[in-house]
Amino acid sequence: MEGLVRCRYDSLVEWPARGELRRVRAGDGTCLAVHAVGGGPPLLLIPGLGTDHHAFVWNVGELSQRFECLVLDQRGVGLSEVTPGPYSTSLLADDAAFVLRHCAPGGAAVMGVSMGGMVAEQLAIRHPQLVSALVLGATGPGGRLAVRAEAEVTRRLLGGDARKPGEAFRVACTALYEADFRAAHPEVVADAVEWRARNPVRPGVFLAQWQAILRHDAGPDLGRIRAPTLILHGSSDRVMPLGNAEVLRDRIPGAELVWLRGRGHMFFQEDRERTHQLLFERLLGDSATRAL
Repeated sequence: MEGLVRCRYDSLVEWPARGELRRVRAGDGTCLAVHAVGGGPPLLLIPGLGTDHHAFVWNVGELSQRFECLVLDQRGVGLSEVTPGPYSTSLLADDAAFVLRHCAPGGAAVMGVSMGGMVAEQLAIRHPQLVSALVLGATGPGGRLAVRAEAEVTRRLLGGDARKPGEAFRVACTALYEADFRAAHPEVVADAVEWRARNPVRPGVFLAQWQAILRHDAGPDLGRIRAPTLILHGSSDRVMPLGNAEVLRDRIPGAELVWLRGRGHMFFQEDRERTHQLLFERLLGDSATRAL
C-alpha cells in the first residue's frame, strides 16, 4: 500500500460524524490510520498515551463543522500498524509529518494532548513548514525542565495493580479526570473505560509509548518553534503539573497560555464548549467568541 488510501468507515470504527478512514505509509513503511471528518481548514489531532482517535469522540462532531479534522491513530494503537519499541517522540513526529504531506500538503493546524502534545512539539520543531498553528494541551517539555507528577498520581495513571485493560483504565481515570467532573459525568468515564476494554492497547505498545514520554526532551529546541502557539491546560491537572505549561509559555516565542479553570488532564472532554471556542477563535479568528 503506497501513499494515501481512502475508504469508507465500517463497523470497526465508531465515530459521531460521517467521514473516511485514510491510510498513510510512514517512512519505514508503517501503515498509519487517519480518521478524516468534516470540511474546512485541516486540523491534525494527536491523542496521548495509549489512546487512539476515540480520545476525541466528544469533540470531533462539533470541530468537524468548521475544520477538516484529521485524527491520527499513532503507530501501535487503534487501526495503525504495530512496530517494535522503543518509540520516541521524534519518530512519532516524523510519522505525523508523513500524514500531513499526504493529507494536508499545504500544512495544517496541529493540536496534540498529553503525549500527543510532546509529539506536536517535535513536529513543529522538525517539520515547521507543515505546521501553520500549534495547540499544546496538557503537556510539557520533558527533560530537565519537566515538572514531575506525584508518584501516586503516576501509579494510578499506569493502572495501579489492575490486570485487565478495562480495570486498569478505570484506575487511570481517577488521575486523568478531575474528581467533581467524574462524579457529575460518569457516562464520559464509562464510555472511555468501555472503549479501552474492547480495544486494549496491544502488547508492548504502552511501554514503548511510555518510554517515549520518559525520554522526551524538547526544552533545548522550544525556541525554534515559529508557529503561533496556544497552550491549553486544566488548572486542576495532576498528571501534568501546571509548571509544565508555564515552561512551554516561557520558552516558545510568542506562546499564549490559557488555563481551563477547575479542569483536569482531560480538559478537552471536561470542558468541550470552552475548548472548541478557543480553537475557533485562535485558529479561525472567530470574532463571535472573543468576549468569552
